Amino acid sequence: MADKLRTQQQLEQLQARFVGTGHADTTKFEWTSNIHRDSYASYVGHPPLLSYMALGLNEPAAKLRTRLIEKMIQPVGPPPEKED
Repeated sequence: MADKLRTQQQLEQLQARFVGTGHADTTKFEWTSNIHRDSYASYVGHPPLLSYMALGLNEPAAKLRTRLIEKMIQPVGPPPEKED
């Protein structure tokens, strides 16, 4: 029983610390947004990968980096309308 409680507490701490880990009330939109943001952050944070992508897209790495950072604001478009 103690192991189950400890596991639950660790999960709650993890969810409080890192937004992208989700929780029971995470919507599909939020989850997808977090995945896309994490991906874009990884691309921007790893210069060799960014250079490889820039080469494949035939555009400067700085321009691609800027575009990826801008896409992090709304990675999957505007949020859906909330139902009351």
